[in-house]
Amino acid sequence: MEWKISRMESELYHINPDILQPSKNCKVPSVTVTLNVGGNLYITQRQTLCKYPGSYLEEIANGKKQDVPLDPEGNLFIDRDGPLFRHILNFLRTGELLLPDGFRECGMLAREAEFYGLQALADTAKEREMRRGANAETAYLEVTDSHERSQGLKVFCSDLDFIDKVKGRIVQVSKSRLDGFPEEFVVSSNIIQFRHFIKSETGARLVLKEDNTFVCTLETLKFETVMMALRSGFHLLTSLDSSKGSVVHCEALHFLK
Repeated sequence: MEWKISRMESELYHINPDILQPSKNCKVPSVTVTLNVGGNLYITQRQTLCKYPGSYLEEIANGKKQDVPLDPEGNLFIDRDGPLFRHILNFLRTGELLLPDGFRECGMLAREAEFYGLQALADTAKEREMRRGANAETAYLEVTDSHERSQGLKVFCSDLDFIDKVKGRIVQVSKSRLDGFPEEFVVSSNIIQFRHFIKSETGARLVLKEDNTFVCTLETLKFETVMMALRSGFHLLTSLDSSKGSVVHCEALHFLK
């Protein structure tokens, strides 16, 4: 029986060599999809768009929606906000809503997510918008330097996000001497204080951990805090003992945002 089948295949091949080959008209769906969203082109994997079954993107990726228009290049066209779509695509890729500092369009992002049928993303964006509204309340920042080892430098801020930024910046300026922000400097969620330091031969005060690990100079710490405050929208209200002509040497600085 097998001999007869082989003989038939041989005869068919001599008649038409293409008859036993896969049909050239049978196209395998592409692994990637190119979308034109409001004039912005995005290329992603088909499986990324299919993360949430029943969503608008899953339906167009699987061909369930037949009325999606094409742009002149033949790409699927979606008449929505193009720049915001990058955050939607990143959410599909990572499962998290990762936004840049200072992002102020969570409300718009939530509406876009609802259009695409991504309710989890819409709810997260709405929560972020509510938190941003709460943080929009007046924030107070105080930097006090007693110039004494018993008190050291204290940073208080009613905006907890700013305290987190200061912590992250201190880790950066430590130049890999810290793996993370030392808990020994944390007084509360909105207060950090540096008590342990020594003076160098040049007179600079060196901030140390309890195990004598050098972190940075106290002047650097104050300067970085002040610069971050100004970049974050804080305005200097008062400064005490600025006779030395520099805010870095003031005993107390008060900011408001």
